[in-house]
Amino acid sequence: MSRWLEPALLTVTLALLAAGGLAWASGLGRWDDALWAIATLVAVLPSAGWVIADLIRRRLGVDLIALLALVGTLAVGEYLAGALIAVMLATGRTLEAAAQRRATRDLRALLERAPRTARRRVGSVVSEVPVDQVAVGDLVLVGPGEVLPVDGVVVDSPAVLDESALTGEPELVERAVGEAVRSGTLNAGGAVALRCTVPAAESTYAGIVALVQQAGADNAPVVRLADRFAAWFLPLSLVVAGLAWAVSGTPDRAVAVLVVATPCPLLLAAPVAIVSGLSRTSRLGVVVRGGGALERLGSARTMVLDKTGTLTAGRPAVTEVLTAPGRAAAEVLRLAASADRLSPHVLAEAVVAEARARGIPLVLPADVQEEPGRGVVAMVDSAFVRVGKQDAVPDAAWARTAVSRAGLDGCALVWVEVDGVMVGALLLKDPLRPDAGRTMRRLRSAGITRLVMLTGDRPEPAREVGAVLGLDEVRAQQTPAGKVAAVRAEREQAVTVMVGDGLNDAPALAAATVGIAMGARGSTASSQAADVVLTTDRLDRVADAMEIARYARRIAVQSAAVGMGLSLTAMGLAAVGLIPPAFGALLQEAIDVAVILNALRALRGGGVGGRPVQPATQVLLRRFAAEQHDLHQVLPLVRAAADALADAPTPEAVEALRRARSALVERLVPHEEAEEAELYPALAHVLGSDEAVAPMSRAHAEIGRLARRIQTHLDALAQGADLDQERREDLLACLYGLHALLQLHYLQEEESYFVLAGE
Repeated sequence: MSRWLEPALLTVTLALLAAGGLAWASGLGRWDDALWAIATLVAVLPSAGWVIADLIRRRLGVDLIALLALVGTLAVGEYLAGALIAVMLATGRTLEAAAQRRATRDLRALLERAPRTARRRVGSVVSEVPVDQVAVGDLVLVGPGEVLPVDGVVVDSPAVLDESALTGEPELVERAVGEAVRSGTLNAGGAVALRCTVPAAESTYAGIVALVQQAGADNAPVVRLADRFAAWFLPLSLVVAGLAWAVSGTPDRAVAVLVVATPCPLLLAAPVAIVSGLSRTSRLGVVVRGGGALERLGSARTMVLDKTGTLTAGRPAVTEVLTAPGRAAAEVLRLAASADRLSPHVLAEAVVAEARARGIPLVLPADVQEEPGRGVVAMVDSAFVRVGKQDAVPDAAWARTAVSRAGLDGCALVWVEVDGVMVGALLLKDPLRPDAGRTMRRLRSAGITRLVMLTGDRPEPAREVGAVLGLDEVRAQQTPAGKVAAVRAEREQAVTVMVGDGLNDAPALAAATVGIAMGARGSTASSQAADVVLTTDRLDRVADAMEIARYARRIAVQSAAVGMGLSLTAMGLAAVGLIPPAFGALLQEAIDVAVILNALRALRGGGVGGRPVQPATQVLLRRFAAEQHDLHQVLPLVRAAADALADAPTPEAVEALRRARSALVERLVPHEEAEEAELYPALAHVLGSDEAVAPMSRAHAEIGRLARRIQTHLDALAQGADLDQERREDLLACLYGLHALLQLHYLQEEESYFVLAGE
């Protein structure tokens, strides 16, 4: 009923106002005043009800001002003004309800799509049951276009899913058999069967629904400020109206003051803008518990971040494959990945993932033996393969190089042994997220003045991450208690945000002014302790949320300040007789409409995330990002050629040089030329100017120059020139310089350009 009260009141009062106007224009005696008086009386009844409701809640709201204005117009015979106030009141209420519905539309959409039932299969029988009755281990069937009701793993056949409700990403994703899927995602392919792994009440979407149900603007500081302002605005209005009556000697002045004396700009602007911000963040896969959390996020000055899983990918990746002389890196990786194929160890998964990313075909191992803490032993293609730790490192140059690089780069070292002979070593490292650097820069721009990293990791890799990202302080080897103490110390100095993903981060998240949980892969405990939960595995969404929070708060304050300034000015003008009651009602209506429309700007705009990336440019970014991932294999070829040439100017070293040259000339240089011709012009438009891509273009030119210089030396050697000391030193300078340049160039493109593919 309450949903239809405001529109019904608006319809009736507007109709009576229009009918009175026609009666006045037609000269039908006193019918105009009668119809306007009826419109005023119609509005008096619900206004009195709203005042009584406020009194029951022990609040004396500003609805009393509207009621007094309506009664005052009837008392002094200003029936047209009364009808206009009635329409103004009904319009304001209707606009407020519509604005709240628009502002919360995305939040409500998350709630409304929550599945209530699931199709459970037991044997050959399929029955529809309430989702709460689905237990761990149950087989659930999901039809095309349906929302997954529970978390689980895919069985029988791959699933094509739309995960945009959770991640904010519009692209479809394919989940293979055995891969985990989350409730709340949409089945965009054929029928899917999944095995429930988590009780429905603890599923991903159930957690999001619980968070959304808590989301509201009522506890936002700017909203509480609006309520306090409204509390003293009522007596102020009555005093001004009384003084106007006393000085002028006519009650018309008092009625005019009451007509324009409404704090609607403040009462409407603050909640509409804040809830609009909440709705906007939810579209990006960021669920904020309430308006208070959003506003505190917008006023934060310090951010504390966990390292593993927050600033880094949270899972190791192969960074380099080193081999014994005469062994090919691809073959060593194939043997290691085949042996590790059935192992659940996190390093084994990384080795298998790297082989698959390089398109290396794997075979199923036989006689697999998992040695806890040591590695895997298996038969691969009739060869006895051992992958893991080694007690004794071979006394060979390549092995010493592997140990040295692992120590310098903070990498895990996995040895590969075939039939008792050490053939290679794999270096693995938890890499930085590609968007980490850009996110830190955006956070600085959004107002964060201090960035601190807390990690339980060793000091060496922690300091390296801090140096790369330009953090203000790095604290390594932190226990959960140490993290809590550090966060509390930061909170005493400034409004502090903590970002984490693991179970050990939950206490620190709770201790911060605002806790942000990377909930896409994070623990349930950290999500429950946080004020903000990211349902997508993207760190840059933290910067998006910060920018939206600041923009929403700025819009709320701006709307309230301008609107209240206009209202107070109108009160003064009405008190001295410059604004009659009827015109005052129209003026206040215009102020209210303008304030609401301005507050709804928080739903869009503000430059959040920078310029949008067009779909065609996103396609180019993904294409070149995939190509560059494959081109990472050029790096070890260049380094191997340099190392071989540094050892001795042998024919083997020249052959390694030719392999590096082939990769450079036949694969890398064409890729760079295609980027110059296709990708960079599109990026210049996105980034605002050609100067934004000029440094990368200069790097392309230098890469091409060094590749041509190496080619010149090889051409000379092919024509019988000697590999003398001068030529050797120049080649080493080219190779080592090119290796460093490529590493830097790859990182810069990934951090500055390829991360835009997800926006």
